[in-house]
Amino acid sequence: MEPIVLVLVIIAVLIVGGVGLVISRRGRKPELPPAESQTSAPVIVKEKPPVVEEPQPPVVEEPRVERSVVVEEEGPAGQASIVIEEEPPPLVEAPSPTQGRLVRLRARLARSQNVFGKGLLGLLSREHLDDDAWDEVEESLIGADVGVKSTIEIVARLREHTRVLGTRSQEQLRALLTEELTMALDPSLDRSLKASPVDGKPAVILVVGVNGAGKTTTCGKIARVLVADGHSVVLGAADTFRAAAAEQLSTWAGRVGAEVVRGAEGADPAAVAFDAVRKGIDSGVDTVLIDTAGRLQNKVGLMDELGKIKRVVEKHGPVSETLLILDATAGQNGLSQAKVFTEVADVTGVVLTKLDGTAKGGIVIAVQREFGIPVKLVGLGEGPDDLAPFEPSAFVNALLGDE
Repeated sequence: MEPIVLVLVIIAVLIVGGVGLVISRRGRKPELPPAESQTSAPVIVKEKPPVVEEPQPPVVEEPRVERSVVVEEEGPAGQASIVIEEEPPPLVEAPSPTQGRLVRLRARLARSQNVFGKGLLGLLSREHLDDDAWDEVEESLIGADVGVKSTIEIVARLREHTRVLGTRSQEQLRALLTEELTMALDPSLDRSLKASPVDGKPAVILVVGVNGAGKTTTCGKIARVLVADGHSVVLGAADTFRAAAAEQLSTWAGRVGAEVVRGAEGADPAAVAFDAVRKGIDSGVDTVLIDTAGRLQNKVGLMDELGKIKRVVEKHGPVSETLLILDATAGQNGLSQAKVFTEVADVTGVVLTKLDGTAKGGIVIAVQREFGIPVKLVGLGEGPDDLAPFEPSAFVNALLGDE
């Protein structure tokens, strides 16, 4: 029985162990599959291809204007030129030809008419022209800045002619006064601007004057006169001591499509003038117009600098014109200005500004008679085209008024 019992015990143990193994397997939680296997279908993850960045140009802050492009040609070494878009420039104007402009502006001489026109004609129309009357005529002319020497000559001829004629009708007196004043202005003087190229090089015009005479503004108006008469122009901003001067000149030049050569503030004015002439030669323009700094006629250093500018410019060729800007309201002080500038810069012509603002238009006669320098242009207002070529007969007719 013992072997049988032993066999039964072993069988019982095996049965119990098998049942326990089945129970333990049933009670165990199934292992979770990996995350990608939780869904019914496998998820395929598509990776994005790497983004290849193309090289971009440098960012330049610039206004959104597409018409006007200014290129800075010279940049720091190793760097590309900078292109900056700006507001479009003003439209280029086409000034009307200057012929007859003085006649159109004759109304601007209304103040001077009181002396030359109504005043003198009234004195000469008196029934008796005694010494006292002629003294009044002299005082009127001197008061109009005609100058003592010129006044004495004019009055002497007037006295002689009225004595010979023996009549004093308004028409005859007007004709007589017209003749005398026109002669005093010397119509034989050459008043044309020498603005045409010489030997294949542009004409060079220096513009000089004292502070406050309206020199830079007048220089811009001269450029308009030249363009109106068919000349191409380059302007040189040689007034490097006043920062606004170059900007002001650039504004004037831009309105007529002219180029401006300028230097840094405080740069050597002679160097700027030299570069302006060189630019004019390279560009093949007719005229180079150089604006110089305003200066007082009694400042020796500044006057010497003006002489230096002239000498440096003449390395390219002779200066065609040196125009002195005179303020008509300065009176006889204009004569001392003209004298010093003439000695230093060899002035060839006078531009008389603000003539519409004074009754002393006789300075035109005084300057010419004293120095033999013709008045070539006169300013009769603040408008851009209020600068007119000077015509003696038209000027006198405007002063005396209509018949």
